[in-house]
Amino acid sequence: MTSAPPPAARPQTDVPPSLLRRAIAASAIGNAVEWFDYGIYAYGTTYIAAALFPEHATNAMIFTLLGFAVSFLMRPIGGLFWGPLGDKVGRKKVLAITIIIMAAATFCIGLLPSYTMIGIWAPVLLYTFRIIQGFSTGGEYGGAATFMAEYAPDRRRGFYGSFLEVGTLAGFNGGALLMLLMIGLTDDQQMHDWGWRVPFLVAGPLGIIGIYLRSKMEDTPVFQELAEKGEEADTGRQTLKELFTRFWRPLLVLGGLVIAVNVINYTLLSYTPTYLQSVINLSDEHALIVPIIGQLIMMLLLPLVGGLSDRVGRKPLWLFSLVGTIVLAYPMYRFMATSFASAIIAFTVLGLLYTPQLATISATFPAMFPTHVRYAGLALGYNISTSLFGGTAGLVNEWLIGRTGDTLWPAYYTIGACLVGLVCWFFMIETKGQSLRGTQVPGTAEAHEEQARLAGTH
Repeated sequence: MTSAPPPAARPQTDVPPSLLRRAIAASAIGNAVEWFDYGIYAYGTTYIAAALFPEHATNAMIFTLLGFAVSFLMRPIGGLFWGPLGDKVGRKKVLAITIIIMAAATFCIGLLPSYTMIGIWAPVLLYTFRIIQGFSTGGEYGGAATFMAEYAPDRRRGFYGSFLEVGTLAGFNGGALLMLLMIGLTDDQQMHDWGWRVPFLVAGPLGIIGIYLRSKMEDTPVFQELAEKGEEADTGRQTLKELFTRFWRPLLVLGGLVIAVNVINYTLLSYTPTYLQSVINLSDEHALIVPIIGQLIMMLLLPLVGGLSDRVGRKPLWLFSLVGTIVLAYPMYRFMATSFASAIIAFTVLGLLYTPQLATISATFPAMFPTHVRYAGLALGYNISTSLFGGTAGLVNEWLIGRTGDTLWPAYYTIGACLVGLVCWFFMIETKGQSLRGTQVPGTAEAHEEQARLAGTH
């Protein structure tokens, strides 16, 4: 339980609406590019496997999913590099670099020669570009969420933060729709020869748009306030030392919550097309249509749920989402496997249960750390859990189904992750309406005292 913020505390930010909208767009575009890459990779898995791995290789699908997982293993390293740098030199500069690297790596995958042309170098280069993509992404989400949260008004952070996740689903769905369009415009041979490459090449122009939007923004008011006082991080080593000595509790809570968020995310959003193709033999088109419909519905509801969290708090919505998913994951996955129509219904139900988590993470997670270590804390806590449990979800589910013959492993894995999240939920600090200014963890008594002092100086 936490008390309300002190009445005298000045709001963390008071920016014009037009500037706030540009800040949200600049944050969301990076998320969209990141998830556009994940979408086209996840939904183009069968074509990538056929093009870049040995013909008739029995484990080509596993090796392709491994390429998906490899990028996530680099995310903590990227977080170690970009996070402290963002707390030292500012959020804007780091975000401008990461989006270019991220988009360029995705673009290069579309140019890769096939295995028949260059042999083993095809998968080697695929993994190389996935590693580069993962390294840059290690600084992308933590920075984008921090940038958004520090620009948004304290009492509407949930609403504005939800648009970061609208960008997530827009990028993911955009990738899926583009892949679906290519499948419709080409025959099977053309799709295998060159059609699957087109979505990867689109990442280049998206990256250019992203760098343009971010170059037009100033750094966040919260970071500028800290920098003016000379209280920003001095060195990366100092930042990491302070994180692991003073803020290890929020790091652990964040890590556990991210296990729930991203096991659901990557199992439901990324792995579903592969799962439906192998479990109920859906066509490529139908396997893509199922998540597209569900995610479009989620996109419409994200701002509404984010706004609701500004009124009732983040914790009640998380509790509803975690408990609901634990109860319904098993029956919904059983239902999903019966037909195309039931797959749409089951996916949508699970997606709606997941929406309260997704809608609020961009407001909840940055608020778990004070300003001077916020970028690093979010980048590390988020990316370590994501690399171990999120990006590997498709690979783990595919392997477990293959070993046991039980097609309900995605449900079991989802339930286990939500149980971990439920334990961490008890240790969450409610930060609805709390200011993100200062050097104390928002929502704590120490933060309230600091806010009163800050208010007294203005």
